[in-house]
This record gives sequence, C-alpha cells and structure tokens, in this order.
Amino acid sequence: MRDERFVLASHNPGKLAEMRDILGELGIRVISQREAGVDVEPEETGETFEENAVIKAVAVMKACGLPAVADDSGLAVDALGGAPGVYSARYGGGHDRSDADRNAFLLKNMENEEHRGAKYVSVIAVAYPDGRVITARGECRGEIAREEKGAGGFGYDPLFLLPDGRHMAELSKEEKNRISHRGNALRELKRKLTEQDQK
Repeated sequence: MRDERFVLASHNPGKLAEMRDILGELGIRVISQREAGVDVEPEETGETFEENAVIKAVAVMKACGLPAVADDSGLAVDALGGAPGVYSARYGGGHDRSDADRNAFLLKNMENEEHRGAKYVSVIAVAYPDGRVITARGECRGEIAREEKGAGGFGYDPLFLLPDGRHMAELSKEEKNRISHRGNALRELKRKLTEQDQK
C-alpha cells in the first residue's frame, strides 16, 4: 500500500470528493490546489479529453512539484455528432453559465430528436515530477431524458437517463461511483497504478 499525495488539477468539489473516495482505497490522498498552495487554471486547448487531462495535470504538477491528477470529462450526444464533448463545461455560452443553463440549452437542442443516445466520457491523467504521465479512460452509456430529475450529482446528471430507468442525479454517491464514467476511469487508473507498483 502506498502513501502518496496527488494534487487535483480542478476546483470542482464534486470531482475532489469522487477522486478522494476511489483513490483513497490505494492509499493515495487527493488534496486540493488550495491545500498545495497553488492556484493554476491552464487553458484547455486540447481537441480530445486525453489532451486536456494531460495539459491540466502537467501544469499543476509543474506549479507545485508534486504528482498531479486531472480529469477531463464531458457528455457526448450521438444526435449532436458527439457534442458538447470537450466543450461540455462551456456549452451554451462559456464557463459563467450554470448547470441549469447548460441543461436547458441541451434540452432545446434535443427537442426534435427521437434518437437520444449519449455517453459520459472521463479521462484521468496523472503527471509525475519525473516526467511520467499515466492516462485512463472510462465511459458510461445512457440517453438524454426529456426532463430533469433528481437532486444529486452535478453537471448533466439530472438529464442523463441510465439503462435501468433512473437519472444519474437520482443515484446515491456510492451507486454513482460504481457505474459512472469517472468511477470507471478511476478504477482503470487504479489498475494501472497497481500494475506500475508491481514492476
């Protein structure tokens, strides 16, 4: 079992809680940028989730000298050609829009669509001071509901309809960690980190 700290390259408390829950099982303590004494907001210029996750992790690692972990995630809607994709957090007009604004914009764009398939995608990158970078990808399939439901989660969770008929925002934190894109990516990262330890 390791005893290690990763600095999270995000100011999102939801992501911090999910990363702490899952990586904590490996003995990794995920700390916020504030706890590490840095405040970095790199520009996400990548065209893929992988590129953006690496950009963020490397920038924070360089700023604090500790391993940094970043997640780039979003919603890819089939009928919209994979949009909003890497622009999920800026969908419908930039970072100053609320989750409710983005959900309303998505519903408007989907109002005449019969095929509502979608997937959540998460790519997690860990950047080490020695130059190593590890990435792991996770996905969760579902569809876009016609109305919001549930008070949990964040982002597009109230509109994301799972195969069992529930919305992502209706799940408990534990249930969400078991099936979500970020949970799947974190488990893949956990597998890769364990494999690395055994080399």
